[in-house]
Formats: sequence, C-alpha cells, structure tokens
Amino acid sequence: MPAAAELICGSSKVVDLISRLPPDVFSETCLHILTYLSGLSTGVDAAELSSRLSSSGITVDFGDLQSITRYLLLTFRCAGRQSLSADGLISRLEEGSSRWAKSVLQIIHKLWSEHGAEVKLQQEATGMLSIGQLVDMQWKLGMAMSSDTCRSLNSPYVMVMLKVANPSGQICQKAFEMTIQQFQNLHGQFKEIAAVMETV
Repeated sequence: MPAAAELICGSSKVVDLISRLPPDVFSETCLHILTYLSGLSTGVDAAELSSRLSSSGITVDFGDLQSITRYLLLTFRCAGRQSLSADGLISRLEEGSSRWAKSVLQIIHKLWSEHGAEVKLQQEATGMLSIGQLVDMQWKLGMAMSSDTCRSLNSPYVMVMLKVANPSGQICQKAFEMTIQQFQNLHGQFKEIAAVMETV
C-alpha cells in the first residue's frame, strides 16, 4: 500500500480512541512521538508513556495507547516523507475519517507546524538506514538451574537484557543468557569497539 493511502486510511477505532483522550494527554503523546521522529530521543516507549500518564492520575488502556502511538508514528512519518504542510496533513486526515474532533485536529496542526520541518529532515536522513538502535543494556549474574548451553546445573551464567529501538520507533526488550566465557568475550569486543571509536 502506498504511503499516501496508509496516511489517510485511519481506522475509525483509533480515531475514536484519540478523540477520547484529554487534550493535554494527546498533546504530550504527539510531542513524545514528534521528538523521536525529529531525532531527539531514542524511540517511543509506550510502557514509559503509560507509566508517566498513570503517575499523573490518567489511566489509558495500554493496548489502546499502543494503537494510538503506532497510528501517530505512521501518520507523522508519512507526512514527513511527503513534505506535507500542517494544512495538508489536516486535509489528508479529514479525507481519511470524518470522526476527528476539531480540538484534536487543532493540536495536530499546531504541533506539525512547529515540528514538521525537523521530522522531514530526520526522515530523509534515516530513510537510508534500517537498523535498530541500542537504547539500554543491563546484565545480571545468576546460577543455572537448567539451560541449553550450560552442561551442568549450578553453573554461573549471565542474563543480558537489551532495549532496542527498531526502525519503526517502537522500543522492544530482548533477553538472553550467556555463559561466563561468552560474556567475557562480548566484554572484550565492546572494549575493542570503544578503542576504535576513540580514534574516529
């Protein structure tokens, strides 16, 4: 499906979900996404956004929040690739659905007017790349009770947890186990990478 078609074929369900959000929550969600698409943050973490909303006393179903963020990511990304003006974006959205609340469209118009040019530049730059970005890495040492890679029980292992922002902007977590030897090899490779980076 072409990008233009993707942009204007907003699901009525998602439009209804967006229209039910309080204006300040919707504005913060859009700003979170636009900050990422402008290259100023590492990704859109729906879990973190949900946590921030909850701490402000606002409860939004996590699945609904994920649907909203996916739709807004696609919409703003397509608008950036097509170099749409704020008026052009609103026009496309209205063509796609007649269910948009006026206040929602006003927020989108205002934020796209402020951040659209930055998103367009960033989309041009990242259009050539399609790899994920490592956001965070944590590890912990444990004792294996059962494992495919450890030959005997009670062997030490390292659990590695990665947070990766994939090219679509969604942050996902990946976890895997390594033997102590594998982890030491990985550590050595990171040291070599760091030494090379210092010479650049």
